Amino acid sequence: MKRTIHIGLLGRIVLAIALGIAAGSWLPAPAARLFATFNALFGEFLGFAIPLIILGLVTVAIADIGKQAGRLLLITVAIAYGATLLSGFIAYFTGAALFPRMITPGLLPLQAAAEVTLTPYFQVSIPPLMGVMTALVLSFVLGLGMAHLQGTALKNGAAEFRLVITGVITRLIIPLLPLYIFGIFLSMAYTGQVYAVLGVFIRIILVIFGIHLFVLLLQYALAGAIVRRNPLGLLLRMMPAYFTALGTQSSAATIPVTLAQTLKNGVSQRIAGFVIPLCATIHLSGSTLKIVACALALMLMQGMPYSFAQFAGFICLLGITMVAAPGVPGGAIMASLGVLQSVLGFGEAQQALMIALYIAMDSFGTACNVTGDGAIALVMDKITR
Repeated sequence: MKRTIHIGLLGRIVLAIALGIAAGSWLPAPAARLFATFNALFGEFLGFAIPLIILGLVTVAIADIGKQAGRLLLITVAIAYGATLLSGFIAYFTGAALFPRMITPGLLPLQAAAEVTLTPYFQVSIPPLMGVMTALVLSFVLGLGMAHLQGTALKNGAAEFRLVITGVITRLIIPLLPLYIFGIFLSMAYTGQVYAVLGVFIRIILVIFGIHLFVLLLQYALAGAIVRRNPLGLLLRMMPAYFTALGTQSSAATIPVTLAQTLKNGVSQRIAGFVIPLCATIHLSGSTLKIVACALALMLMQGMPYSFAQFAGFICLLGITMVAAPGVPGGAIMASLGVLQSVLGFGEAQQALMIALYIAMDSFGTACNVTGDGAIALVMDKITR
């Protein structure tokens, strides 16, 4: 009986990067232009799909949260959102302090990322139906409206539209991402900048891993101070959830382990049973810090101007937009593409590099998310006693 070898998304992305770099040194220009043509078409479709992704995912997520009521929900949402914002700002200030010393400004010029050396054979324009901010505001209007309506027609329609969008992501966009990233790195190899870029990528990943550890220590230091218990002991007890998330790369799949370890930390069954599943959806500290740090690094690499005010707005919107992320494979980075485009001005090539950087650390972000859920549960248990 033959065994089928399954390569996960991370493995396929790494393979695509390696093959793209190798092919850039020997592939004839006419063949390379075929991949440039694919990238141009896929990039147009991605730009068309981003507002629909926001509308399809965020609307239902907001409606589901809005249907619940009560003081417990409001406090949990506020703490989870605050923790997500805190991690984003920590990532920004750390990156702003360290990255300029590690990254040569303009290392990857915008024209290089736009495939100046490999022009597509043809291009097709696919304008999006609406702007990203229009889609985000419409998602909130519809989501909050559905949460307060008694009828089911609009809710059922939104739920079915979400299934369509999820299908587009899982069956079309995610499977084609490795080929798209292959084309990006193939183009970079033609420009001769790919090895310098990879060296910077490795250093960025190490810095982000350090931020991720600091955020977890800070969350449990604060939780430990509130509940008056040893924070390191509380954090170490959550390690089974951390390592489970490393393997599953899913906050939702890790809920049983996160819940069990949270109970071992002394949180009541009532609070743990409410907070852990909810935070698996709304608490995204690890994902947010990765996206913020990667975005800042790419802006420095491409010589793009940035400011604290710009990133403050980006982080606040990101924390809201990614509420829809955990239910979709690769959801956090896919949900963030619209905010990257509208607030930071990221184009197709920058988005592809963001995806490659993000997926390289995907499991660590998920592990940070779920481990932090335990800290929030401890605080909520103290508040409600």
